[in-house]
This record gives sequence, structure tokens and C-alpha cells, in this order.
Amino acid sequence: MISSLKERRTIRKYLNKDIDEQLLNELLETAFRAPTTQNMQVYSVVITREQENKEKLAPAHFNQPTVTSAPVVLTFCADFNRFIKWCEQNHAEPGYDNFQSFVTAAIDALLVAQQFCTVAEISGLGCCYLGTTTYNAPQIAEILRLPKFVIPITTLTVGYPADIPAQIERLPIEAILHHEAYQDYPPEAIHRLYFEKENLAENKKYIEENHKENLAQVFTDVRSPRKDNELFSKTFLDFIVKQGFRLPD
Repeated sequence: MISSLKERRTIRKYLNKDIDEQLLNELLETAFRAPTTQNMQVYSVVITREQENKEKLAPAHFNQPTVTSAPVVLTFCADFNRFIKWCEQNHAEPGYDNFQSFVTAAIDALLVAQQFCTVAEISGLGCCYLGTTTYNAPQIAEILRLPKFVIPITTLTVGYPADIPAQIERLPIEAILHHEAYQDYPPEAIHRLYFEKENLAENKKYIEENHKENLAQVFTDVRSPRKDNELFSKTFLDFIVKQGFRLPD
């Protein structure tokens, strides 16, 4: 199992083969055994199978082909709607319309998403995370008819792999681990830890195609520029408030 996890790939292309409903439900039930804050389970998952509905979701995910080609699209949501209603129906005063509660529900949703991804891949399926979910949360919420206190956090496309792509590189373990306390990075450590990543053929190709001096500039100027980050930040924060969660003053 450890070897399987070390060899995992993101799968964006799928066979024209449906996922049996019983298998999908079993994988989701297994995912729902993931850790959850105070056992509140403040998350929900919306399953999209109908092609028409996948096509409605696609523009919110920048029309990535994986959305419309996958047999199943799963939207994992932070959901305090259900829990708040349970409290109110039992004459309990809910205090969950705040940013801390949103973060709690978002963490729960992500834990479940990753556990689903793990068990799905062990079962022979392939998955692709879509980071666009928080970029366009208002559009996704409208399509999925998400009520107050429900916010989409991440999306997984799921299916049987049509091919097995090359594995994406990762930073060396020493770049990530800190023993006992955080050890900041001097310039020579940054150079050493990113050297292999910067010198991969595919990354050098990105640099050339985007007419940049180095890989860092591809990220800051093309893939994730400040203007986009600030726009998506405002959109998402405004939507969090619209859905009923108050931000700190």
C-alpha cells in the first residue's frame, strides 16, 4: 500500500466506463470515516454524473476537459447548514456563523476528499483535484443549489485511467521537514532544494514557452500572478460572507 501511494499520479483522462454506484457509495462511506472535528461531520459531497450537469460545471473550472470526460465529478463542501438546523430543532443555540467554523468545515471537507482519493486509487480508479473550486465558488454554488452555510471547497474528477502519465516531481524530503522547530532557509538552501525542479526538461520548456528567465517567474507572472490571487481572494471571501459566515473585524 505504501508503494502504491508513493507511485500515485493525477489522472485527467478516463476510459469510457461508468463507475458502479455500489462501488462509489462504498468508497464514499470509507471516506466518511476520516477524522472530523468533534465528530460533527460538517461537510457534504455533491455527485455529478449527468453529462448536461457536468457541462454546466465546466466553465466554472475553466473548461478543463477532465470535467466533462470523467464519469463522476465530486464536489466536496464545507457544510454547517445541516448541523445548524439540527441544533435549532433541538432548542440549542448554534454559534457557527463565524470564520473559525468555516475553517473547521473546510478542513473536514478536505480530509474526506483526500481519504476518498486514496481509497479510490487503491481500488483502481484515478482522480484529479480541481483547484478552480474556490476560484469560482459562487458559480459552482449556484449550479449545485448550495444553501446558506454550504461552500464548495474542492472538486475531484474520478474514473478509470485511460493512461498512466509520468509522475510529477516533488521537492526532496529535507525541504519539507523541520525537527522540533521551524528552520528557515538561507539562500544556498533554497538554491539546492529547488535545483532539480528547476532543471527538469519539462520545466525548462515552460520557461522557454513563457519567455521567462526562470521557473519562479513562470509561477509569479503566468500561473499564479498577484492580480489573479487578489481577485479570487476577494470573490471567495465575499462569497463566504454571503453564505452566512462572518469574517473577523
